[in-house]
Amino acid sequence: MILKDFRCDLHVHTCLSPCSDLDIYPKALVERSIAEGLDVIAVCDHNSSENVSYVMRAAAGKPLVVFPGMEIATSEEVHVLALFDSVEGLLEVQRAVYDALPGENDEDVFGCQPVVNELDEVEFMNPHLLIGATTIPLGEMVERIRGAGGLAIAAHIDRESFSVFGQLGFIPEGIRFDALEVSARTPISDCRRNFAGISGYALIRSSDAHRLGDLGSAYTTIRMKEPSLSELRAAMKGEKGRKVVDAFP
Repeated sequence: MILKDFRCDLHVHTCLSPCSDLDIYPKALVERSIAEGLDVIAVCDHNSSENVSYVMRAAAGKPLVVFPGMEIATSEEVHVLALFDSVEGLLEVQRAVYDALPGENDEDVFGCQPVVNELDEVEFMNPHLLIGATTIPLGEMVERIRGAGGLAIAAHIDRESFSVFGQLGFIPEGIRFDALEVSARTPISDCRRNFAGISGYALIRSSDAHRLGDLGSAYTTIRMKEPSLSELRAAMKGEKGRKVVDAFP
């Protein structure tokens, strides 16, 4: 069995996220990710997955693996990354998110939310208030993600807002994430020292890219046999030689 180190950015956005630049559409996202030397990305738009399949199509036949994903805001306004190995599992969670996401988008206030295909064509504008929060509590959201076969990762735990520590101050008893994400601004060693209850968790770093120039600015080296969700899960558990090697920068 041969294991390989993969450069993974497991939290990137497309133009569908209302706080993203419009030039981070599927084809451009794929091309820039490859140019930055990334092997794996996970597309995690805010509360929506509708650009995921187009990014996967844009990456078909290219040296880049795309995990279907989403960055979900719980009722506590905690952001959780949901990663899947197929669009089907993601869509199961997407339906629950849309059912629990109140309000409609106002482009003049929050920005437009274009669904763009792999040919750079706008399919439609997403009408949901993607910048908002769902009415689903954190514990239930984690269980929904796992029940659909996905990984649940606590997003940017070092941020003062929209993180499990920023919103709640701790990881609630009974909730077990698959990993914790640290933003590029905080050393991993500082998180290990300053946040209680995270021993035993794999810590990853992602760019959280909202524009093309952010891609590759932060990533995690993960040792796996192949870039699949089962291998990623094993690496986050440190099983059979799979592991999170380093997080950069």
